[in-house]
Amino acid sequence: MMRGKAYIAFVLVCVLWGTTYLAIRIALETIGPGLVGGIRYTTAGILLAAMLAARGGRLPARGWGGLALIGLLLVCIGNGGVIWAEQWVPSGVAAVTVATMPFWMIAVEALTGDSDPISRRMVAGLLVGFAGILVLVWPDLSAGGAGAHQFLIGIIALQIACVGWAIGSTLSRRHARHESVLMAAALQMLFGGVFMLVAGTAHGEWQTLTFNARTITAEAYLTVFGSIVGYSAYTYALKHLPTATVSLYAYANPVIAVVLGAALLGEPFGVRVVSATLMVLCGSALVQRGEHGGGGGHGEEIRTTETRRHGDQEVL
Repeated sequence: MMRGKAYIAFVLVCVLWGTTYLAIRIALETIGPGLVGGIRYTTAGILLAAMLAARGGRLPARGWGGLALIGLLLVCIGNGGVIWAEQWVPSGVAAVTVATMPFWMIAVEALTGDSDPISRRMVAGLLVGFAGILVLVWPDLSAGGAGAHQFLIGIIALQIACVGWAIGSTLSRRHARHESVLMAAALQMLFGGVFMLVAGTAHGEWQTLTFNARTITAEAYLTVFGSIVGYSAYTYALKHLPTATVSLYAYANPVIAVVLGAALLGEPFGVRVVSATLMVLCGSALVQRGEHGGGGGHGEEIRTTETRRHGDQEVL
């Protein structure tokens, strides 16, 4: 029974996080990028912390500075970069581009000395994955004009988001504490949301803020289902299923985002998009298999590392 519920939770993660790219694109129709993330994460952090406190949870006694830094990297830079990019980059393309996260994680860990030597399989995965990104974005970049310039800014923002996400995940894993993972995540979301509110305020987004039925629904969906429900489902699935199984959400999300973007927003969907998506996902799979392929006898250590890594990424 419990394992069956865990698989239901896993499916929820795949579906909910795959749909958040579409919801972001819709929310941006009337809400500035800083406020899209700021309102979402500040609200989600407060609500999650309140719910945990009502169930007897306690706020961490120390380490708030570290949680604020991780919130800045994961939420403000990581997810904020995605939101900023989706002003010009289709939601499906953004999701596929973000699927290169394992590449940046490898680079960050190599610089910090936390990774094993890079294998041939990992190199092959990097080449295949970035070739897929090139196939995906090159026609738009080579078109010229203001649209191409904005699209390029969006692609750069997505890569900066990936870097922030990777650094934040590495820091969180290296400085993990024993307090509640959910409470720590609530504070990370709250801190990250406040940073984004500050950014949105500095950018003058309150002056142009308006709501309509579509955008307020999208923002509420991101807050409740993308953050609170999605995170709870993810942690439940991780508790009762192998980490390798749960981590497959990273391959489902881009597929769902591409299909939804094409069906509901008329975003590109053809042979090029499908081929590029498959290349990126195959490259990511090769990198992850190459990273853990020689880990015989260290299953529990790998499980702990991956749980922390993907738990960090979830907050986004």
